[in-house]
Amino acid sequence: MNRFGRDHGQTVPLVAVVLVTLALVAILVAQVGRKASEQAQARTAADAAALAGVRGSRPEAEAIASANRAVLTSYVETDDDVVVEVRVGDARASARARLSTIDGHP
Repeated sequence: MNRFGRDHGQTVPLVAVVLVTLALVAILVAQVGRKASEQAQARTAADAAALAGVRGSRPEAEAIASANRAVLTSYVETDDDVVVEVRVGDARASARARLSTIDGHP
């Protein structure tokens, strides 16, 4: 028996548990970061697509959404307003644009 008594050989399992725990935490952080990034990208794409749609039409909104790696899932045009919804991965975002606010008229 050594001076550490019965604790001989406990380091390897403890290190293994710590490493597995750290790996799981790293995976969780990466997934949360990916989802946050997708949501931000979806908001940006929705804003840009709404602005493009109000200045042009649905094809322009779709082109801008696609350029922002998003898919235009909804496009509603009424009078001076355009409301769009886009999807980036699992994230969805919507935006509204009004022609008068772009042109600087109330």
